[in-house]
Amino acid sequence: MTEKLTGKQRMAIDRVKMPEQAPAVRAENFEEVNLGLGEDAAVEEAKRCLMCKDQPCIQGCPVGVKIPEFLEKVAEADFAGAAEILRADNALPAIAGRVCPQEVQCEVVCIRGKKGDPVAIGWLERFVADWADEHLEPPKSEAKPTGKRPAGDVPGGRVAVVGSGPGGLTAARELARVGHEVTIFEALHATGGVLRYGIPEFRLPKHIIDREVANLEAMGVKIECNVVVGRTVTVAQLMDQFDACFVANGAGLPVFLGVPGENLIGVYSANEYLTRVNLMGAYKPASATPILRGAAAVVFGGGNTAMDSVRTAKRLGAERAILAYRRSRKEMPARTEEIHHGEQEGIEFILLANPLEILGDDRGWVRGVRMQRMRLGEPDDSGRRRPVPIEGSEFELPADVAVVAIGTRANPLLTSTCPDLELNKWGNIEVDENRMTSIPGLFAGGDIVRGGATVILAMGDGKTAAASIDRYIRSKS
Repeated sequence: MTEKLTGKQRMAIDRVKMPEQAPAVRAENFEEVNLGLGEDAAVEEAKRCLMCKDQPCIQGCPVGVKIPEFLEKVAEADFAGAAEILRADNALPAIAGRVCPQEVQCEVVCIRGKKGDPVAIGWLERFVADWADEHLEPPKSEAKPTGKRPAGDVPGGRVAVVGSGPGGLTAARELARVGHEVTIFEALHATGGVLRYGIPEFRLPKHIIDREVANLEAMGVKIECNVVVGRTVTVAQLMDQFDACFVANGAGLPVFLGVPGENLIGVYSANEYLTRVNLMGAYKPASATPILRGAAAVVFGGGNTAMDSVRTAKRLGAERAILAYRRSRKEMPARTEEIHHGEQEGIEFILLANPLEILGDDRGWVRGVRMQRMRLGEPDDSGRRRPVPIEGSEFELPADVAVVAIGTRANPLLTSTCPDLELNKWGNIEVDENRMTSIPGLFAGGDIVRGGATVILAMGDGKTAAASIDRYIRSKS
């Protein structure tokens, strides 16, 4: 046990720096940008936590990690103890520590942030998860994964999970750890969902996903890939075979601009662009998956997917990698860290500009974009100021690759084969507070319910749904 620090001593400690690849180097490779904290830096950063009584950081975490408790263990250099606390609440800590937007969740409510920088909770979560994966055994089930619960308890059940993204993986882990028999059905040939196809290697290395999936399989979770629920098998068939089902198949149908020229050669949706690179390995010299490596690539959008796309274009060799966004930087929903990294890497930002037409040459290839300048008007339904066109401000932007990253919506493949399933006007599945759908025993969460959201919110849905499924199966026994 280390000596307890006073609040004044904790306040005197400055936030540590995250080691990173140099911008000029990393802009030409797909290796992870953030290199991770060392043990001494992690201990020093954890000591900054004031251990306040109200613990607002826990309320800010969608999966309810007991943050002060695990930080206290880190401050004492008890990394194994920290891992035990972290793993109890977070099914995918190494992933969440890398891609969760802590700056608008647990860190934004950190008391330290009122007079300086908040505690680097996300960095410490990543450190503990990586340390545990290197030094400790994988987490085990609290009951043998035989489909039966511990002696004296009600029998376990058989649960189908549709999708192996963050929501599905979390639900599977929470269900397996209490003794349910879980089978994940994944449409693609590899696991991870959006974690694998949507997030670049330089933000989330694929071996981290593989490691988390291996931990799940060690707990007894079965995974079947190349199963498209709604085509290979229906929801009704799964409900006949399993005691309950959790749908977390995401919202992977891209939204386009609706402007002339979107059918030209060289125009990608962000889904296709990132999937070719991340899932199919198109960035590798030996890959059989083609990808256009334009001299000038423009990405439309201002979220994390847009930032991932434009930074990917830079790494694929674009001399000009441009992000065009119709609002100002202040309104950009992308993580502040990702915007900062992009600026360091030479990404060009053309803000307050909106595409009117994608221009092509006589062979049908992209040659540029006709843009229009915008100004900000009154706030819209999102709370952000609405972009208003400025007459006579049109200009042309040369480009030979264009990527549309303005959002996604629900893919109707699954829901169209399930007529009793209640949907909202956007085609997303309606659920109650327990994540139960209109069909008893069928639960849902993540982007198929929320629309485009974050990894950690999908994980929160998976955790909530797993607890609800456990209660539902108990009630039927």
